[in-house]
Amino acid sequence: MGYTRTVCENECYEAKLAYSMHLAIKTEKESFTPFNHNSGVLFAKATENPDGSLNAKSLKSPWLFKQKDGGFGVMAVRVEAEGQDDEESRGSVLVWESENLISYRELGLLKLGEAFIDAVSCYYEEKIGAYVICWREEDGILHYGKVPNLTAECVEPLAEKELAVAQQKKEKLQGEVQRMPGEEWHLPEGCVSGNILEITEEQADYLRKKLWTPVNTGVSFPKQVTASSWEELEKQDAVLYYSDGTTVRRKVDWEKADIDFKKRGRQTVKGAIRQEHFAFPVAINRADPCVARWNGKYYFIATNDADGNHTLYIREADTLEGLVCAPEHLILDSDTYPEIGGLLWAPEFHEINGKLYIFHAATTGEFYWEESHLMELREGGNPVCREDWSRPKRIKCADGSDICEAGKEITLDMTCFFWEEDYYVIWSQRQFLPKDLGAWLYIAKLNPDKPEQLLTKPVILSKPEYGWANNHTFVDEGPFALQTKEKLYVTFSSAAVDVTYVVGCLEIEKGKNLLDASNWRKYNYPILTARSVPGEYGTGHNAYVMDENGLTWNTYHARPGKEGPRSSGIRRVHFDVDGAPMLDVTEERDVLEEFKRVETVLETAGQEE
Repeated sequence: MGYTRTVCENECYEAKLAYSMHLAIKTEKESFTPFNHNSGVLFAKATENPDGSLNAKSLKSPWLFKQKDGGFGVMAVRVEAEGQDDEESRGSVLVWESENLISYRELGLLKLGEAFIDAVSCYYEEKIGAYVICWREEDGILHYGKVPNLTAECVEPLAEKELAVAQQKKEKLQGEVQRMPGEEWHLPEGCVSGNILEITEEQADYLRKKLWTPVNTGVSFPKQVTASSWEELEKQDAVLYYSDGTTVRRKVDWEKADIDFKKRGRQTVKGAIRQEHFAFPVAINRADPCVARWNGKYYFIATNDADGNHTLYIREADTLEGLVCAPEHLILDSDTYPEIGGLLWAPEFHEINGKLYIFHAATTGEFYWEESHLMELREGGNPVCREDWSRPKRIKCADGSDICEAGKEITLDMTCFFWEEDYYVIWSQRQFLPKDLGAWLYIAKLNPDKPEQLLTKPVILSKPEYGWANNHTFVDEGPFALQTKEKLYVTFSSAAVDVTYVVGCLEIEKGKNLLDASNWRKYNYPILTARSVPGEYGTGHNAYVMDENGLTWNTYHARPGKEGPRSSGIRRVHFDVDGAPMLDVTEERDVLEEFKRVETVLETAGQEE
């Protein structure tokens, strides 16, 4: 079932979120169960003005249908951001196509008439050889038409015989979804019901795997292992199984009994799945956290909200867990250098050609002078020693000019990564004067021999075009790269830095040109929100680190309560059936209590005589 939701500001579910298409599934034995935490999966794109600024849009009355040759279509009424009639969409409906109800391609407006439209339905009629559309205008009158395909710009009238065929199969337009006689079930909370579409079990299973948070369903370990030492046994991993069909290899902490590995024998040994514990928050008043591994140690850095963003501190530990209680070391403040006057934002560790750098934003004093900088750790230097870090340098274009005009535009949240033989940077840039255009993401290649300088011209990568990205303010920021064998993912944060802050995602396939924005696919919905994990609000500005065991960890900030301070959290990244990151698998779901213990028969071969 496709549906929208009622606006509920107390639950951080305002109009720009509620006026989107949500999905829920129902089986013969169960009532409707919402997908994606009962949050939207399809949002209308903003329209763009000649100067690049955006006009936020929303949708209502979504209608799901099957396409002629497979896949799905969606039609909906486009409205203004808060749900009012949209003059740009008068007499038209918005059309999308989708292969799987996960990824959608917006095809544009389809002209049906001249009056505002309240609701629409559509299906493919074999007898007519076209998509039949029925819509209701604001006067309550139903109208019918047809289009040969979903990319048509305007509707064609139905012939008299075609109209008779269409009216015989007239679909219910909008309102409460019809129940079968005697059937009892409940709609999702806040549901403004749309239509029901029957799908295959295979399609339903894919939706469950992509849009339900997976949970641990089992564990396995070899029944018998031959080892000559505890160290050799510890090289064997347990395999955890999850409800989405994925698996994860995990280390085991063994109860080390008194075993003589020099003698041949067998003995049952027991152990527990190793699971790092990070109670949220791990650091209060620390936002935009980033963790790196460098020379066998872990380092943590974050924006310091406790002092108004005037200092940057680093923590050092031998383990990821050790960072939680590690002491902090000051490495930069707003008093040391005259050109660094404050707003020390979003510090990130990055390695370039074997050297460690910190990318961060800073201003000479005023907000509109906030720009991206970097610091370099001297050769053989200690990351927690401030004297070993260079003076911050402002990052420039390839020709040495400024990336933007200070005082009118700001740059911040610059991240760096190596991909297919080149270094790249992505950052957030916002023009405030003469007109606030909102924060956009830009990408360029970086000069690894002179990392304070770009190699190529900046290219616009993303704008805050969806309702979840322009909620309260138009912002795309906080990008960070996550690499897999076949794809590059870039997560980023959007909306205001309040309880509505969310994490979005871009992806691109290996071998494609990163500087061509059309090669990237942007997810239509955010992958981490205030509804993902209970008690965590305004989740965003995250980064990733891989530990020594190959597990990837997400460092992020959220608010412990709607009025709480921005604070840091750490959680394992789960990769779904397609290899995409899932950021809402909590410790409780990651390893269930009944699957924490393993045992095996340890066979000691003894020494050869």
